[in-house]
Amino acid sequence: MDKGGGMSKAIVRSLSFLLVLFSSLTFIWAQEPESKQNQPASDNTKINQRDRSKSEPTADQQKENRSDRELARQIRRAIVKDKSLSTYAHNIRIVAQDGMVTLKGPVNTQEEKQAIEAKAAEIAGQGKITNEIEVGSKEARKPSPSHYR
Repeated sequence: MDKGGGMSKAIVRSLSFLLVLFSSLTFIWAQEPESKQNQPASDNTKINQRDRSKSEPTADQQKENRSDRELARQIRRAIVKDKSLSTYAHNIRIVAQDGMVTLKGPVNTQEEKQAIEAKAAEIAGQGKITNEIEVGSKEARKPSPSHYR
């Protein structure tokens, strides 16, 4: 009779464990869609109209040479490291071509634009930066996705 009681206790423990596990997973799963629903669309198509011109430098035109890739990587790292900048500032486009750098995209404030340009100039050198960053566009004024977290 002890064996039957021990076996039923093991089954109850196993079922309790599975119940807790599935309840936790259901809770996590239920939270995911809500957070995604509150996030604004990250479509900058309206802002990027000028990039359709063949004369404008875009990331796909960036050469695959090591020095330009490394230059863009170092600038991106410096910008992302600055947590005082907005999500829009962290996501500006950086195009390096033959040591020259073009910065594009929306930011929230003039201070962010200046901070990004200063970081890029510190890495690439003065006179090697073309700053096409837009301040205060409608897209940049929307709350960032981190606003909803």
